[in-house]
Amino acid sequence: MKMYYDKDSKSKILKEKTIAIIGFGSQGHAQGQNLKDSGFKVIVAEKEGTENYRLAVKAGFTPMTAKEASAKADIIQILVPDELQPVVYENEIKDNLKKGKALVFSHGFNIHFGQITPPKDVDVYMVAPKGPGHLVRRTYTEKSGVPALVAVYQNPSKKALELAIAHACGIGAGRAGILETTFQEETETDLFGEQVVLCGGLVELAKNGFETLVEAGYQPEIAYFETFHELKLIIDLMYEGGIGQMNYSISDTAEYGEYSRGPRIITKKTKKEMKTILEEIQKGEFAREWILENKANRPAFKASRRHMAEHQIETVGAKLRKMMSWLKK
Repeated sequence: MKMYYDKDSKSKILKEKTIAIIGFGSQGHAQGQNLKDSGFKVIVAEKEGTENYRLAVKAGFTPMTAKEASAKADIIQILVPDELQPVVYENEIKDNLKKGKALVFSHGFNIHFGQITPPKDVDVYMVAPKGPGHLVRRTYTEKSGVPALVAVYQNPSKKALELAIAHACGIGAGRAGILETTFQEETETDLFGEQVVLCGGLVELAKNGFETLVEAGYQPEIAYFETFHELKLIIDLMYEGGIGQMNYSISDTAEYGEYSRGPRIITKKTKKEMKTILEEIQKGEFAREWILENKANRPAFKASRRHMAEHQIETVGAKLRKMMSWLKK
């Protein structure tokens, strides 16, 4: 797989352009400020009166509407939430997409699943940092960066990949490494990772472990520490040096438990269900379900969020985290 770094960037191609950041949220605030600090001309679109609008002003921008920003910009990067992007695109961006402009995403959902269909004469590319916005910003200020993916969906200018690499380097990713992918691959693997491992799988694993200990009569506070709090310690070790580094750092007792008991929890049946979930993503079934959920004003989503907030692991955790003075920072 080809890796790109700062040395591969032809930054001049992007410095001739005006970049509009549509949405100053988690990714918008980070990518917008990083691009600006890298010497690119950046404008920001955000709703007046919102907290993100105030943050944009504090960061030195003069926020405008998405319609105004997309009219002025050569590069239009949509960084509002996935479910809002089609409406923002149709109402405020679409009419301002002219030949020679570029439309940019940090997640391929709406392009891959056909919720946004750009005109054929504009470049469409992706710059997707593999980390949350606050980390993208912090590492940039520390003279390092977060790795990123780039992809090209439309390339009438024949320069979309050059733009994507320069853009990714502008947010600091060229210091860490940039991988080339496709909109399809990024979208499907990103959704799968979120649902099966990073969010869905991890939360359910921790929650069920917590419930098992509490139901067996152990103190909820002790159960929280053993099944939830210490997750960060293990993940940090894996993040820094892989499974081997983690196993080197834990006890042999814990490592033996990993080998002998882990496969009894994540079984062949579990993996079979993972494959089913992947098929649902590939066939567009999850996308259709999520799009309809949003059109219905999110009844199932809101109910699930409420039930999760009421779960004992959350109420006990909130109490215990107040004891952790370092978290207040």
